[in-house]
Amino acid sequence: MSRTTSPRHRNHPRAIAVGAALLLTAGAAGVAVASGDDAARSGAAHPGTAHSASPTDAQAKPREAAALTGKAKMYRKTTEDVTFTFDAHLAAKNNGDPTKATGTFSFVHLDKPGGEGGWAKGRIDCLMTGGKVATATGIITDTNLKQIKGGRVGFTVHDQGEQDRVGYSWAATGAPDNTKKLTKCTSSAPHEKVKKGTGDFDVVPWKVPYPTN
Repeated sequence: MSRTTSPRHRNHPRAIAVGAALLLTAGAAGVAVASGDDAARSGAAHPGTAHSASPTDAQAKPREAAALTGKAKMYRKTTEDVTFTFDAHLAAKNNGDPTKATGTFSFVHLDKPGGEGGWAKGRIDCLMTGGKVATATGIITDTNLKQIKGGRVGFTVHDQGEQDRVGYSWAATGAPDNTKKLTKCTSSAPHEKVKKGTGDFDVVPWKVPYPTN
């Protein structure tokens, strides 16, 4: 993909173009955020009456089994503008099957901010996390590169807090595979660094369902 990832790109402009055409500018991950509007309306409907927590309120919703969310740009010494966005989730009820993960991903790779390049977005089909490291795969559903539409790609994110790291399945090949041959939840080591001040990723550790007998 990038000039820093594959030596072949430094010698083959066409390969660079294909690699650059493989990321996507998407909106920030759609993580739902609870609003205080309902509480405010409740207080207005019953003036002078303090809202007291009910047993239902006190019961927290089951924590999801795993998650990878966030958006950030990759660090580059060149003018390249590379951004990844994730909104991947594994529900608590599917804790034993990472292939039941749902959500979206997107990436964009431009030669410079607002310049030329490629983008892609798709649906998540597998998610596994261990501590603060996540590996996910998904199927590309929309892109400006028709040859990669329908293919599976993989991602790895290391949530390090101050400066996260990212990896992707085509790191060693220079461009995303345009087939579905990639195995689910397969990617490369998180070799890229997030550009400070451009975003952050959050990983929810997977509670591995170890055998009990």
